[in-house]
Amino acid sequence: MHRYLIIIEHYGNNYSAYSPDVPGCIATGQTEKETEDNMREALQFHIEGMLEDGLPVPEPHSEARYVAVA
Repeated sequence: MHRYLIIIEHYGNNYSAYSPDVPGCIATGQTEKETEDNMREALQFHIEGMLEDGLPVPEPHSEARYVAVA
């Protein structure tokens, strides 16, 4: 099992998500929770496709931090 960082962004009335470690894999939703769930499913589907195509599965390596700016 891998743990991938996902970034969830709010745009207007919807949310979108992506993972810096898995380019091209995105998801959307009407709430943060729905977007997170959709992204989990998108990552599973994306990785299954990569395995079927004989492509290497990216290892998670991204981290997130907040920094304070004056």
